[in-house]
Amino acid sequence: MDKRMTFGEGSSPALYGDKIVVLWDHEGQSFLFVLDKKTGKDAWKVERDERTSWSTPLIIKYKGKPQIVTSATTFVRSYDLDTGQLLWKCTGLTPNVIPHPIEANGIVYVASGFRGNAFFAVRLAGAKGDITNTDAIAWKLDKNTPYAPSMLLYQNILYMLKGNNGILSCYDAGNGKEHYSKQRLEGVGDIYSSPAAAKDRIYIIGHKGTMYVIKHGTTFEVLAKNALDDTFNASPAIVGNEIYLRGYKNLYCIANK
Repeated sequence: MDKRMTFGEGSSPALYGDKIVVLWDHEGQSFLFVLDKKTGKDAWKVERDERTSWSTPLIIKYKGKPQIVTSATTFVRSYDLDTGQLLWKCTGLTPNVIPHPIEANGIVYVASGFRGNAFFAVRLAGAKGDITNTDAIAWKLDKNTPYAPSMLLYQNILYMLKGNNGILSCYDAGNGKEHYSKQRLEGVGDIYSSPAAAKDRIYIIGHKGTMYVIKHGTTFEVLAKNALDDTFNASPAIVGNEIYLRGYKNLYCIANK
């Protein structure tokens, strides 16, 4: 890997059926790999005209066909999972793309927040070829977008943190209507993990261990604020009635027994 400065990898592999998808964007020749999970052999790979990015590929199924959505500086691209054929692409994000693409109801959402703010929602129904500045873009934002954290889409409401800061905004996922924005989570400090949701609550944990619990909905309401004596970059994982938090010192499981 030809690193950008001293930064290493940040993209995770994605698994779909018998295929493992690996996004390999770096300062050398970048690739998208699809591997057979049973043998480790390449099913296919394609070259990418991209510099370093850290976004994890998203695999979705649209009209019965799986496709791989990759979010990066030069283009957001989608590939046919079976063949590697480029299905559509769109430019418009900032450098150093980290947030994970998300999808619901036939719309893909992508964002970035390094040295600028960029967000757009792609209608898959109209996505073919280069869709930059076409009607396939359902709506856009040029403010309040995340740098390291990914967005959270929960029951048709889109939540995002601004940069790596504890500043929360909330939008209608269908049309981009702003429900609220720039709500500061006092004392949370920097945030590198992504929000998580369960049972109409949004969970956000800061780097220094302060966690906010926000009421899900179109108005901003803090339900709780708690602190752990640890450092956190990993996102909360919710399984059943348990929340798992991976700190620098410990792994925590929080549950109401």
